[in-house]
Amino acid sequence: MNGNEHKKEYEFFVDAKKYHTEKATLTGAEIKAIADVSPTYQLFLEEEGDQPDRAISDGDSVSLEGRDKHFFAVPPATFGA
Repeated sequence: MNGNEHKKEYEFFVDAKKYHTEKATLTGAEIKAIADVSPTYQLFLEEEGDQPDRAISDGDSVSLEGRDKHFFAVPPATFGA
């Protein structure tokens, strides 16, 4: 990186809180780590309009380019309760 370049900052939201990163792409695990979300939680990306929200696994990469990305974290399901 030469002296003229400045780092671009990307923002994203987890459970309506704003976070910043210099990376254009993050994995589900990185998003949870930045937002201090338990690794056992499932992460979802809110889609626009009528599209169903998309589950993001720890290994899935998500581009932060374009529209703001809004994620929400869901605790692991409790079965048999």
